[in-house]
Amino acid sequence: MKLKTRLTISFLIIIFVPVLLGSATLIFLHAMENAGEGKEYDISGNLAWSDNSIKLLVHYANLEQNKVTNYIKLDTARAVNVSDLVDFNEKIRKEGYSYLMVREGRRLIFDGSGKDHSIQLSELPSYGANSETDNILLYLKSGRPALLRQIDFISPVGEYCTAFLVTTSSTIMPETRRIYVDMMISILMILFITAVVLVGFIYKSIVPRIRELSQAADEIREGNLDKPLKSSYNDEIGELYSAFEDMRQRLSRTAKEKTKSEEEQKILISNIAHDLKTPITAVKGYAEGLIDGVANTPEKRDQYMKTILAKANEMNSLINELTLYSRIDTDRVPYNFTPINVSDFFLDCSEEIGMDLKNQGITFFYYNYTDDGTMIVADPEQLERVVHNIISNSVKYMADRPGVITLRVKDAGGFVQVEISDNGRGISPEALPHIFERMYRADSSRNSKISGSGIGLSIVKKIVEDHGGSIWASSKVDVGTVIYFVLRKYEEGK
Repeated sequence: MKLKTRLTISFLIIIFVPVLLGSATLIFLHAMENAGEGKEYDISGNLAWSDNSIKLLVHYANLEQNKVTNYIKLDTARAVNVSDLVDFNEKIRKEGYSYLMVREGRRLIFDGSGKDHSIQLSELPSYGANSETDNILLYLKSGRPALLRQIDFISPVGEYCTAFLVTTSSTIMPETRRIYVDMMISILMILFITAVVLVGFIYKSIVPRIRELSQAADEIREGNLDKPLKSSYNDEIGELYSAFEDMRQRLSRTAKEKTKSEEEQKILISNIAHDLKTPITAVKGYAEGLIDGVANTPEKRDQYMKTILAKANEMNSLINELTLYSRIDTDRVPYNFTPINVSDFFLDCSEEIGMDLKNQGITFFYYNYTDDGTMIVADPEQLERVVHNIISNSVKYMADRPGVITLRVKDAGGFVQVEISDNGRGISPEALPHIFERMYRADSSRNSKISGSGIGLSIVKKIVEDHGGSIWASSKVDVGTVIYFVLRKYEEGK
């Protein structure tokens, strides 16, 4: 589930769950309160806290009505005695939530309301205006409704008197307040429970996975890049998992490549040191021979000098190869791509190669099967280096039998395919897939007769690929090896 969907659901829960549960709670409290009030006050029917307040006032007034009537009829004298009225008023206030007001003649002799609920004398109905059971509704100065019952009587001295039983809405406030308190407590509990559920829902769906990501980050910080991070979640955090796992894999590959590169650098330095040691030893020996007078004839001195020059050239070739490898490995080779004619280029190249191989006693054949106008886009210098490196490698591993190297250039549809074959010792099937790797040498014995850094074919592969081509090889042990590479044809206007 998407994180956005989870948050939307949480929002809807926050809005609707408290409303639904609150409404259910109010209905339940209403029913319970109706049952409680009906039983306590002997009221039948549906009671609501606000719209049935008049019904409750009438009920309370009925409860106190008989008490007041009996109190007056039994002794009218005490009905006009203020001290007796104070005691009686306090009693009905406690028991019936009502109070008394007594008028004697035109004077209000007792007001048991208190300051908050006082009724003006002018607001009271006149003697005989209403019967004892009439309900007179009026509003106090506080704005609350009140129910007035009028009980007329004559004092012992013959004065027309009226006792007013006033039942105010304050009589139902304790119940109302209790209901509202229960309602508020219920709503707060509902909100609290909803919040706890939502926090648990969000926590369970987000925090553990964030903690797992944090632990994975700690693993990476400690250098452990091999512990995968898997997630089956199809949401934003699941996407974060995937991005994190992709980063881990990239870091792992980078670390392995760095380790491999460092190992290759060590092998390269070892190879170069070994391959330089042999010609340096030879140069040193022949130079000492010249100094010590061992070469005591002009012919011998000339032979020593030529050997020193050859060994110096060999060392220079190794250094140049190392320099080129460094530039190619860091993509700093300044290629000069230009359209070149296949026939002209490989003809010139074969003439130079053929002369060098002839001096080494190796037979060389060149065949061109492309049209005269076939063109490719290449850097002539680097393409020539490719051919020379392949042929030099063939010469290094030439068998004891008379060597034969053949260069063929073929038309391969939209490509030009170059094949360089030899009749050397060949390459084993186990070694063949690795010959284009850096610092790989099929002959791991470090035979001193076979010089080289082990990076010649890796340079060839890099140059061919930088030209947009590809390279591969086939070989049979004790039969020979064929190196193939293809380059795309150049067609003007495309």
